[in-house]
Formats: sequence, structure tokens, C-alpha cells
Amino acid sequence: MTRSLLVLVSLVSVCAIGSAQGQQPAAERPCSKGALDPTCAKIGTPAVPLPDGPIVLDTAEQPRIRVVVITKALSRPWSVAFLPDGSMLITELPGRLRVIRDGKLDPQPVAGVPAVRAGGLAGLMDVALHPRFAENRLLYLTYSKPGDQRQYTIALARARFDGKSLLDLRDIYVVEPMHTGASRVAFDKDGMLYMTTAGYSGKRAQDPNDAAGKVLRLRDDGSIPPDNPFAGRPGHRPEIYTMGHRSNLGLAVHPESGALWTTEHGPNGGDEINILVPGRNYGWPLVSYGRMYDGPRQSEVPWQATFEQPFIFWVPSIAPTGIAFYTGDRFPAWKGNAFVGGMRTGELPRTGRVERIAFNSRGEEMRRESLLLELKKRIRDIRQGPDGFLYVLTEDDMGGAGGEGALLRIEPAQ
Repeated sequence: MTRSLLVLVSLVSVCAIGSAQGQQPAAERPCSKGALDPTCAKIGTPAVPLPDGPIVLDTAEQPRIRVVVITKALSRPWSVAFLPDGSMLITELPGRLRVIRDGKLDPQPVAGVPAVRAGGLAGLMDVALHPRFAENRLLYLTYSKPGDQRQYTIALARARFDGKSLLDLRDIYVVEPMHTGASRVAFDKDGMLYMTTAGYSGKRAQDPNDAAGKVLRLRDDGSIPPDNPFAGRPGHRPEIYTMGHRSNLGLAVHPESGALWTTEHGPNGGDEINILVPGRNYGWPLVSYGRMYDGPRQSEVPWQATFEQPFIFWVPSIAPTGIAFYTGDRFPAWKGNAFVGGMRTGELPRTGRVERIAFNSRGEEMRRESLLLELKKRIRDIRQGPDGFLYVLTEDDMGGAGGEGALLRIEPAQ
């Protein structure tokens, strides 16, 4: 038996032993406020530390894969971007931008990052490179911008990266009025920038004159394109591209169609993948396939003709995060598949996974496979690297939602 297989066997054994020690049934313990409920950390199966060596796993369609730990010295990593020289940028929610060079984490964070309001879900979030980064060295960050009296809002900043520092940093879009929640950014094939904003307050998500609970469409300098779907319409913010969103934690452009896909958190269940159509309303909080955290259905009718249906949804919840489309040659059986990070399943801690979704020639969902369940980690982001491997960020520690943040590489086991 190889060393990597022995590591995997030990992982599974630890979990089995912990489950047999007579823990109080999860259903008898309170955990009704979602991921931030401190009692949630006390339920579920035991945590498992990441091994130093690679882990070999079987998958349903692709021959064996190997999971390699590049670093596990990150603190609540949130997003990863690949630089032209092969280096990687990683954001950490507490407010640091880190660099992986030659497979090693630079101990010195990037200088010049904006001050963030860190705590809970707030902090430094997404990082994205300008489509012409090799020429202009511009990158973009979304972050929680501190305000007065411990308030904060979501901002989009742009800066030049010289390899060690951010230069000429400035905010190019700030959500007003004050607004909290997660935010992702992505560029489409025409160079337009899209930014997600959360809409936990359903009233704001459905208000066309409010930027919360929306996907916004901007130019690369933060200005508003005149051909946006609501531009020039009274009572509508011209930057809005789509509305009626709860919390989009994944955003990606489909490599063939060019359409924008988002992963959206429902409450307790009803997580979604949505394919964005300009000017459309995606229904939050008026329609949902999920339940409120304390049990009742979010809506008695999960669909109405006036709202866009989710392309894919999950019940129970998987708390979806980053999304990537596989276009490389390293995993031939996975070509054209979508990969989605998941932080937890059915409100149980330490049940994160990567969800693989296969489609037919018409783009319709055919089957799903859950990967990396053995690691028992919250998966925060997943991206395809320039080398054709898949890269995964995890953010769990042995007791809860922070620490032992890791960057993993998924490669063929040959």
C-alpha cells in the first residue's frame, strides 16, 4: 500500500472512531442560525488535519486523482488568481494579499492593500486580473470598507501590482447606502466587469434603485456602460445587470457561450447555479426552494413565471462558493464539466466538498459527483490553473471556520 493510500485510510479511520464514541445526536443540539451559529461547531463528525503528503482518491469517471497540499499556512483564504509568470495571488479575509512563488508561500504579504473591516464574513474578498494584465499590471479587489461607528460597506478597488506592492490603489465603485455581504468579480469576453452584491435583506434585493442583492455591470474604470439593461430607466440604478439575489459566492464566464454563471446561497437549502440574463429578476426572497434556518419554508411556492428559475439547485444546502469550468487536457473525462466549491452539507460542519457537474451536448445537467469529502474541509474557491490542474482553497481548522487555510492542487495520479 502506498504512503498516500495509508494517509487516506488513516483519515477515514479517525472519522469512524470519532463517530462511534457516542456523541450526542446532531438533531438534539441547537444549530438554527446558519454557519455563524457557534453551536454548529459542536455538532457533526470530528475534524481531520490535512496531511503533509499527497492523498490519492478514486473518482467516478476520471482515473485516480492525487491531492497535493501546496501550503496550509493561510488564514481564511478567499480567492486565488494566476499571474502570467506562474505565481498565484491569494486573498485572506483578515485583510492580506499573499503570493505563491515557485510553489512556496511568500512569508511577506503584498504591501498597499486597502484597510478592511475584518470579522465574520467581512474582510478582503475577491481578486481578479485585468484582461490585459500583462500589459497594464492592473488588478481588482472587493473588500469590506470601514465606515463610521463600526459600519462598513462593500467596495471595488483597482491598483497596479509591481510584484511586491499595490500602487495607485483607489476605489472605483462603492456600494451606497451602507451594505454588507460577500462579493465576487469577473470580466467577460468583451472586457466588461461584473460585481456581485449580497441581498440578505429581501427588500433591498427587490429594489431596483438599490445596489444590494444584485449583479452589477461596469467598465474597467468603474464607470457605467450606457447599454446596461436599466440605463436611462427612472427609478432604476443604471449599473444593475440582474437583481433578486441573496448571496452570490461564485462567478465565472462560460468558456463557450460567454454567459455568466453564479453560485448563490439559499437559506437552509435552495442553493443555486444561475445563468445570468441581462435585466432579469432571480426572485429572492419571494421564491426559493430552501427553508429558513429555523425550519419553515422560505416560500410556499418555489417558482413563479415572473422570475428566472435556477439552472441547478441543491436541497439540502451545500453552501456553494467558487465555480470553474474545466477546459484542460489533464483530466480528459472531466472536459466541459463545472466544478463548484461547497462549505457544508445540510447545515452540518466538516461536510464540505467539491461538486462536479457533467452536462450533455445540449448543456443539460446529466450527473453530479462529490469530491474531497474525505478532507472534511470548507471549500472556499476552486479554479483551473494555466497548467490544466485544479486548485482549491480550504478554510477550516480543527475546531471551526478559520485557520489551517490551505491551497490544494488536484492532479492525475500516475
